[in-house]
Amino acid sequence: MFEIKAREKMVERALLVGAFTGNDLEDEAQDLLSELEELVRTLGVPVREKMLVYHREPQSRYLIGSGKAEEIADRIKELDCDVLIFDNELTPAQQRNWEDLTKVLVIDRQEIILDIFGARAQTREAKIQVDLARMAYSLPRLTKAWSHLGQQGGGIGAKGEGESQLEQDRRKIRGQIDRLRRELQSVRKARATQRKDRKRTPVPNAAIVGYTNAGKSSLLRRLTGAEVLVEDKLFATLDTTTRKIALPNKQPLLLTDTVGFVRKLPHQLVEAFHATLEEATMSDFLIHVLDASNPRVMEYYNTTMKVLEELGADTKKTLVVFNKMDKVSDPSTRAVLRRHFPEAVFVSVHSGDGIDALVNRIGDFVSDQVQETMLHIPTHRGDLLARLHREAQIHEMAYEPEYAMVRASVPARLLEILTEFIVTPAKESTSLPR
Repeated sequence: MFEIKAREKMVERALLVGAFTGNDLEDEAQDLLSELEELVRTLGVPVREKMLVYHREPQSRYLIGSGKAEEIADRIKELDCDVLIFDNELTPAQQRNWEDLTKVLVIDRQEIILDIFGARAQTREAKIQVDLARMAYSLPRLTKAWSHLGQQGGGIGAKGEGESQLEQDRRKIRGQIDRLRRELQSVRKARATQRKDRKRTPVPNAAIVGYTNAGKSSLLRRLTGAEVLVEDKLFATLDTTTRKIALPNKQPLLLTDTVGFVRKLPHQLVEAFHATLEEATMSDFLIHVLDASNPRVMEYYNTTMKVLEELGADTKKTLVVFNKMDKVSDPSTRAVLRRHFPEAVFVSVHSGDGIDALVNRIGDFVSDQVQETMLHIPTHRGDLLARLHREAQIHEMAYEPEYAMVRASVPARLLEILTEFIVTPAKESTSLPR
């Protein structure tokens, strides 16, 4: 964020704090604090200590009580930390109060995620989305971000003391937000055009979704051979990648890798990354990848489903895939997961175990959207015959003087184009004449 960039040196020692309000929420708060530690380490910032704080209700000044706040400030001095990071969302006023108390940089989970996204963005679309989210987050925090905001600006026609520097900067930021939104809208139109092109060539599309670092990009690389970025880091990639795969029945399928989800995702990013996540809403079905070796796998499943629900994609047909089975040593783990997800596929992208079974299951999903049909294609419509050869599975073909008789398994979207040439469902017809 702006204030981090303005520092002469990078922060080197962090104290992490997670606050919770109920005893029944302590385990979840502890797990979220551990996840925050992983997020912070992803930025390359060493963590000196983690503190879990119980408080009855949120306080306006420090979020937690002033007595506990003094204890944290003393601990920061003892550990010689230069940054305090809250797992909870802080208001701009609370951040300023904490910085006045501790004399160190104070940020929250949202800012950490925004900085990770800023470091990971590669394409123009991702960079616009990150910049938009950072601007929206920083706007109410301008008094913390700049040191010259008390200045007054005057000039010809100005009234009174003139417009304050703070007002000028806010107006400038709002203008930048408007510009970024226009650019993002332009990118969305381009993406919509690309999607229409895919619809004209009705190849089924599946979106790979899941919690960050579950192995989505690794799975895409294993299935397609695509050279996509694969790292053991949270949010290693933010940009959608679409690659084609040929299934055993010769039916092509487009696979799209989407940005990973995380708990407490800043709402600015949910909105800003909507264009990227639209790939999930527009796909024919979803492949939900989960890390079977993670003890919180069910919570991660629920987090992803919650985000999909916000996008309106939670009702789509979904194939659940448990990855990293090579790291599961407890034999009861598979039994428990199988009981909750009887239709799931268990794989190890690293070793390749279960990949063939997964490809077959994906083929079954695609076959559900394919209908075996008898067609009479006019001989002058070579374009349609070419599309059938390219996008359908042809079982039999014979030529008559005016048309070609074709029995094929055709994707549902292609059938819409071929409706007038359908003779009868293939299962009710006899074999073509030889």
